[in-house]
Amino acid sequence: MRPRSLVAAALLAPGLLRAQPATDSLAPAARAARIEHDLRSGAAVRGRPVERASLEARMRALGVPAVSIAVIDGGRVAWSRAYGMADVATGRRATTATLFQAASMSKPVASTAALQLVAEGKLTLDGDVNGSLRSWQVPASAASGGKPVTLRQLLTHTAGLTVHGFPGYAADSAVPTVVQVLNGERPANTAAVRVDTVPGTRWRYSGGGMTVMQLLLSDVTGKPFDALLDERVLEPAGMRRSTFSQPIAEAFLPDVATGYRRGGAPIPGLYHTYPEMAAAGLWTTPSDLGRWIVAIQRAHDGLSNGILPRPLAQAMLTPGLGNWGLGVGIEGTGDARRFAHGGANEGFRGQFVGYVTGGRGVVVMTNSDAGGALAVEMSAAVAREYGWPGLEPREIVPVAIDSTKLLEVAGRYAAADGGIFTASRDGDDLIVTTPTGRRVRLVATAADQFTMIEGGNVMRLERDAGGRVAALLLGPERYARQP
Repeated sequence: MRPRSLVAAALLAPGLLRAQPATDSLAPAARAARIEHDLRSGAAVRGRPVERASLEARMRALGVPAVSIAVIDGGRVAWSRAYGMADVATGRRATTATLFQAASMSKPVASTAALQLVAEGKLTLDGDVNGSLRSWQVPASAASGGKPVTLRQLLTHTAGLTVHGFPGYAADSAVPTVVQVLNGERPANTAAVRVDTVPGTRWRYSGGGMTVMQLLLSDVTGKPFDALLDERVLEPAGMRRSTFSQPIAEAFLPDVATGYRRGGAPIPGLYHTYPEMAAAGLWTTPSDLGRWIVAIQRAHDGLSNGILPRPLAQAMLTPGLGNWGLGVGIEGTGDARRFAHGGANEGFRGQFVGYVTGGRGVVVMTNSDAGGALAVEMSAAVAREYGWPGLEPREIVPVAIDSTKLLEVAGRYAAADGGIFTASRDGDDLIVTTPTGRRVRLVATAADQFTMIEGGNVMRLERDAGGRVAALLLGPERYARQP
């Protein structure tokens, strides 16, 4: 194995962060340059000036080695760019041909093949999937209320199935079969996928449900899932730099990005393998994923080169429970209505947004656990540049707070795992420093309540009987004050 740097972020020298050429001659360099210098981390705080940063500065601050982006405009992938390092230790730069793990952005692409089989009458959206599964069955459950699991429910995360997501398998780990994953049998590293709520009654994200769909498609067609997706979706959409093969096919290896942890350590073995291909297994580029978005947009509008019949494409982009369509999240209304999905595998983060009308969209992919914020910021910068609605940053409305109240919060706090957080006053704001040294700025938004500018999470104060701050509460986590 080649030696790997443990501090990728420190190697992001300015001279290394050069944009690679776009994949087409129509890429508007002026637009790209403005986007690269208009990143805004977190929310806008009412009454305060907008803070802008360059892409280079944000990559350095977050420790993200590489970012790749594709912009869809006028119903085509209009331009693409790549920045930074696909592999820090070897000095290999990211290009627009570099492959990243799409993670959960795999789900809507995989769902396309399921809908094609519905169009051909080989599957139904509302029939019991056990009628078509051959190599495994969804186990009976008293929690189901006697209701079967359907393909529509699998696609919309309403099947009542367990297992939110998957951590994948390190390079030196045994990789289970799909049936072993579904049964939670060794060497699977996740629990069994089971029904624990009445199907069709509740939205709950389930990578386990998508893995049931993966097996369903293979059982119905008699084909390996990766070959099936290559034939039915990747090739027709023009996604020639993409594959669902797990582990990834050897032909793609020279162009694969290495995944990195927060702080810059590479993933041991460079990346994880995901037998849960439909849920997390796609390797692709932003340009290729953009081509899939265009194919769905064209299908929705009934245009040629669409990848689905128009009625099914429209059903795919119609929100139901949890604002979820058939395989993809739906946001906004009118001109701002869009389909979107994020992705988070070990060492990789990204997101895509495609507008239902107007042939618009953006895909951002990174090779870092810290890249999620950057994907959101770049997508918003693109939307500002093009005047697209719906991706504006949320606004935080601050409340006035006496400086003595902020000083009351200052101190050391311990997480359940023993990690020490510190809180300190910075002007009118609160700064929380994590055990890794990351500084998080929070704005007072109510009595004993603060909101993170980046991420929007709300932190509340817990006071003891004497009114002293005893702990910080962030979601289900409690950070106890230390002497």
